[in-house]
Amino acid sequence: VQLQAYGGGLVQAGGSLRLSCAASGRTFSTLIMGWFRQPPGKEREFVAHISGYGGITTYADSVKGRFFVSRDNAKNTVYLDMSSLKLDDTGVYYCAAKIPFNAEYGSWGQGTQVTVSS
Repeated sequence: VQLQAYGGGLVQAGGSLRLSCAASGRTFSTLIMGWFRQPPGKEREFVAHISGYGGITTYADSVKGRFFVSRDNAKNTVYLDMSSLKLDDTGVYYCAAKIPFNAEYGSWGQGTQVTVSS
């Protein structure tokens, strides 16, 4: 599956931003879709993921209550709605896909930069 993430940008602390990730090349609805981020100078970290039909979502503790992951299988797109953004949310955000029961995400998008300013 090929993934294209977009929607990043510069936003003030406390603001909101929506990231999108468009997928192609495979039956999208069967895939678990994840969002990850890499803060400057740090390793990539998990943000959230959503099951194939959206029934199960999981979030990193650092974003719970502020970020919301959703998907539209008819549009082959997964979203990450981010609100109450903090400086620590700055980083490159990646979407990824994996087949259920696989341990690893096998497909990754190119990343989109999110910068939160004070």
